[in-house]
Amino acid sequence: MTDDPMVDAPFGLLAELTYRCPLACAYCSNPLNLDDYTEELGPADWIRVLTQARDLGVLQCHLSGGEPLLRRDLPEIVAAAHGLGLYTNLVTSAVGFGRRKAEQLRAAGLDHVQVSIQADAPALSDRIAGLRSFDRKIDAMRLVKELGWPLTVNVVLHRQNIDRIAEVLELAQEAGADRVELANTQYYGWAWRNRDALLPSREQLAQAELVVREARERLPMDVLYVIPDYYSRYPKPCMGGWASRQLTVTPNGDVLPCPAAQSLPLPRASVREASLAQIWADSPVMNAFRGTSWMPDPCHSCERREIDFGGCRCQAFQLTGDAARTDPVCHLSPDHALVTDAVRAANPGAPAGNLVPRPHRA
Repeated sequence: MTDDPMVDAPFGLLAELTYRCPLACAYCSNPLNLDDYTEELGPADWIRVLTQARDLGVLQCHLSGGEPLLRRDLPEIVAAAHGLGLYTNLVTSAVGFGRRKAEQLRAAGLDHVQVSIQADAPALSDRIAGLRSFDRKIDAMRLVKELGWPLTVNVVLHRQNIDRIAEVLELAQEAGADRVELANTQYYGWAWRNRDALLPSREQLAQAELVVREARERLPMDVLYVIPDYYSRYPKPCMGGWASRQLTVTPNGDVLPCPAAQSLPLPRASVREASLAQIWADSPVMNAFRGTSWMPDPCHSCERREIDFGGCRCQAFQLTGDAARTDPVCHLSPDHALVTDAVRAANPGAPAGNLVPRPHRA
């Protein structure tokens, strides 16, 4: 753990093992500049990172990407995390999750599997994913339950699929899911490029909330529903506060307070050059927006400053070009018109734009 009494230990590590992925989802939040991340950490590097994370206080390790199944050494990495006592969660598209790989991961000690689906209908799901993958996802979910894992089904919602929440929940129930995450698109990376085609209308959201409310009362599984930031009165408390409880390690070893922070013009910190403990406590990228002293007004004088921490720094930068400004999602932000204009364009009378798919990187 860090020796600085003012810095809490992180609870969770997002280990982005690779940004390679067989899918081409138009809402992908991974970086646009994928060529900067081709020099991936090797298994020995990841084992060192996991050991340092455990020593720092991390309890949960989420193995993500891209598609982590593209790493042939994934079972080795899982076994190392398991041996360190970390709770491991595989975040996967399920493409490549066959019986042999699943049994290897089970033997390695993997604790949990999260499968993403794009929609309940095969044609729509495959179109959104950019690959015929729906049937493989269904087979993978059955295999997860057969091998005794808890199953989370994750669906990124947007204008193209939000009207099918009821059918998606029915599919998840039939698959035996223990938890469903209905997460509206966050507009970074490719999702930012495709915002006009992805942002749902108020009418779609109102109907979706009715469906979710009814499902929570009826279904035996946990249903998490995250509304789009753009329709919120206040911003979300991003990651529980900047560099407060979570950290991300990217495929090339960069360490970030959240998965989207690679877009910010901040000094880089890498596990190739320093320990996680040093980076967590002392690096400029971790301390840039930690706490509340950095805040301008209206955040600095707002009674919510320790509730939402000024909102999302990456979203503030994406919309205004200044990561220190109040998140424009907040109705008190001087830049709030940037959000209301986007919402106005997404509502009746405004045609949806055309999706630009993320390139395949397998």
